[in-house]
Amino acid sequence: MIRATCLAFLLCAAPSVAQDIQPSDVPQGQKDYHAAGAGAYVLDPYHTAVIARVLHMGFSYSVFRFDMIRGQLHWDAENPAANRLEAEVEVGSISTPIKGFADVLTGKDYLDTATNPTARFVSESFKPDGPTKGLVIGNLTIMGRTEPATFDVELVGAGKGYTGDENGNPVIRDLIGLHAQTRIDPQAYGLNAFFTEPIFIEIDAEFARKE
Repeated sequence: MIRATCLAFLLCAAPSVAQDIQPSDVPQGQKDYHAAGAGAYVLDPYHTAVIARVLHMGFSYSVFRFDMIRGQLHWDAENPAANRLEAEVEVGSISTPIKGFADVLTGKDYLDTATNPTARFVSESFKPDGPTKGLVIGNLTIMGRTEPATFDVELVGAGKGYTGDENGNPVIRDLIGLHAQTRIDPQAYGLNAFFTEPIFIEIDAEFARKE
C-alpha cells in the first residue's frame, strides 16, 4: 500500500525534485491488462473510492462515498479462470455532504452498522472482453444478506508504476487500475421501504502487486 510519506513524495515533491522530473520519467499505465504480471495484489486505499448513487424520490441522485476499503486480488492475465478478488468495505465510513446525515444512515433504521459493520464482495469468475473490458461475477453481501452480483469492469491502466513499500517509501511495482459498476435491488438486501429503485455502485480502484 502507498502510505502518507510516499503520497507526499509523489504529490508534494520539493520544487528542486519536481523540476528534475520529466514526463518521460514517470511510468504510465497501459491500456492492456496483460501489462500487469501475475501474482498477489493488494488494494491501495489511497487510490480507491466506492460510490453509491441513490435515486432521491425520482428527482435526482444522492451520492455517497465509502472511505475505508480493503481487498486482495490474485491476478493471472493468461489464465482468467484462476483470478480471484475479495474486497470489503467498512459501511460506517460512509460520507455525505449533509452534516450529521451519515450518523442517521448508519443507524438501525437504515444500514444498521452496529449489526452489520461490513459489506463484502467475493468473486466467482472473471470474463474478459478484449484487453480493457470484462465482467467480474460473484457474491455481494450487504446487511448480512448475500446476493449474486455482476460488475462491468473497464481497465484504466496496467503495468509498472509508483506505489509504496511497507515503510511508505516510493517504489515501482506492477499496478492494475480499474473502474467497475453494478446496480443492486435494495429490497433484496433488506434496506427499508424508502429505497425502491435500483442503487448504482461505482468503484475506482488500484491494486499493487506484493513483492
